[in-house]
Amino acid sequence: MTTFTVWKFDDPQRAEQAAGILRHARDEGLVKIIDYAVVSWPQGKAAPETHHEHESGHRYTGWGAFWGIVIGGLFLVPVAGAAVGAGIGALVKATEGTGIDRQQLETIRAEITEGTSALFLVTDQGNLDRLGERFHGLNKQLIATNLTEGERDILLEAFGGATP
Repeated sequence: MTTFTVWKFDDPQRAEQAAGILRHARDEGLVKIIDYAVVSWPQGKAAPETHHEHESGHRYTGWGAFWGIVIGGLFLVPVAGAAVGAGIGALVKATEGTGIDRQQLETIRAEITEGTSALFLVTDQGNLDRLGERFHGLNKQLIATNLTEGERDILLEAFGGATP
């Protein structure tokens, strides 16, 4: 099953550190990464910085555009009034079929702030126990996922993460 998760970190560089851990785990066969994006928002910057990496192959090439739409829409739309609702509404339409809903988009927008970072991750398979061991101590918080409630609980137990 393809899983979408967004992990928030309390430091602008921490999501990049987590992405490095994830790449090593992929190389060891512990997880299949379809795509990921790192959003880092250093103190004093007006907007976050973003980069992404994807697996090669035609089936994965759409993720770059997806990240551009979601991350750009979340952090570059106006931050006040009706424009925010319209911007989120457009994102909800763009993310139909991914398991990402309006509440998750609003949570992501509210949680990723100056001085934090986030790892937006799409995976297909993974050894949760072994992956979770590698992520302990990173002070992470799961803020969005397309998993069911029971699957989310298993993930949080393995990763020792919290939710808002």
